[in-house]
Amino acid sequence: MNNNILQQRLIDSLRKHVQILGHILPALSQAQTREWRDGGGGWTVLEVVCHLRDYDDIFRERGELMLAEEHPTFPVYDHLAMVVERAYNEQDLTAVYQTLQHSRTQFIQFFENLDEAQWLRTGQHVDHGRYTLESLAAHVAWHDANHLEQITRIIRNEK
Repeated sequence: MNNNILQQRLIDSLRKHVQILGHILPALSQAQTREWRDGGGGWTVLEVVCHLRDYDDIFRERGELMLAEEHPTFPVYDHLAMVVERAYNEQDLTAVYQTLQHSRTQFIQFFENLDEAQWLRTGQHVDHGRYTLESLAAHVAWHDANHLEQITRIIRNEK
């Protein structure tokens, strides 16, 4: 178990963000999560939750790649295409959230098992530059917060 306070706070944030989402989603119907959009052509709540679920796996795969290789270049994903290709808005919200909870548990376990040297392992994103495993965890925490704000904004604008 790592003892670094920043690293532990990142892990706590990653856990807490999915818990917050779990408090928000039960107040919405499946229809609301499919119909309410972020602006005229933006994502629905369901599409955002699917995105979070899929990106947990993508970021965990990047972390695993960083442990397995010296400064790997990450595969690039088209998150906009994934919305359509994976039919995000046709999925079941409850199942998506349960899968997100499971993937987040795996994601957190991955980070909890790192030693201090592993937290500093690096990788390269074509568009965003160099990452350490610590900055990767911070990016996911920021990514979560950004989309939690988006979901609450969608709800506020529709009610």
